[in-house]
Amino acid sequence: MRSKLKKLEPSPSAEAPLYKQMADNLRKLIVDGEIVAGEALPSERKLIEITGTSRVTIRKAIDQLIEEGLLFRRQGAGTYIAEQIEQSGEDLTGFTDDARDRGESPTSLWLVRGISSPTEDEAKHLRLGVSDSVVRLGRVRLSNDEPLAIEHAVVPASMLPDPGAVQESLYDVLRKTGNHPVSGTQKLRAALATPTEAGLLSISENSAILRIERNTFSADGTPVEFTRSAYRGDRYAFITELHLGEE
Repeated sequence: MRSKLKKLEPSPSAEAPLYKQMADNLRKLIVDGEIVAGEALPSERKLIEITGTSRVTIRKAIDQLIEEGLLFRRQGAGTYIAEQIEQSGEDLTGFTDDARDRGESPTSLWLVRGISSPTEDEAKHLRLGVSDSVVRLGRVRLSNDEPLAIEHAVVPASMLPDPGAVQESLYDVLRKTGNHPVSGTQKLRAALATPTEAGLLSISENSAILRIERNTFSADGTPVEFTRSAYRGDRYAFITELHLGEE
C-alpha cells in the first residue's frame, strides 16, 4: 500500500489547500479501487513519512473523507476504508441476522430495557389500550464494534414477559415464545442526525441518517413490534426490487 499512498502527496505549487489535495487524491484511490473497502490506513506517523505533510493536514484530509462516508474510524483500531452495506428493503430480518449473514459480529449498547406503558402512538400501532404494558428496548446496534444504528423497539408485554431475555436478537426470543413476526410494513425517510444521535453513532452532528419505522405482525395479523430506528446514511443503502406493474 505504501507505493499507492505516495500518490497522496500534494503539490506545493497547486492553488488548492494541501489537505484538500490529499483528500482528492485519496478519494481517487478509493473510487479507482486501488485501495479497497475494509483496508486500514497507515498510522498518522507513517502517513507523515509517506507524504511529507503535517499531522494537521492529514487529519483534515481524513476528516473530510469521513464526513463523505468514504472512511470510518474504529475506536482504538485506526481508520478504515468504508464499505457501504446494501440492505434489502423487502426481507423481514433483524439487525443481528443481517450482521451475521455478512460474517460480522453484532453487539448492543443498551439504553433502556424494561416494561412501561405505551404512548398513544405506540398503542395505536400495536392495537393496545393505554393501560396495557409494553416492553421497551432501546439500544445502539454495533457490528464489529462499529456503531451503525440506534433502535427503539416496543413489543406488547404479553408477547415478551421477560425483557432481560433479549440479549442480541429480539426476533430469536420472539421465535422461542411463538410470537415471531411474519409480515410487516416499513417506512424510510432521510434526515439529519441530532447531537445525541451523532454522539451515539460516532458521526458528526447533522450527518445524513435514515429514519426507519417498522410495524410487524404475526401470522394471524396481530401486531408484534413497533420500532423506530436511525441508521447511518454513510454506511447503508436499502435496495428494493422493482417489477413492471399491470397496465
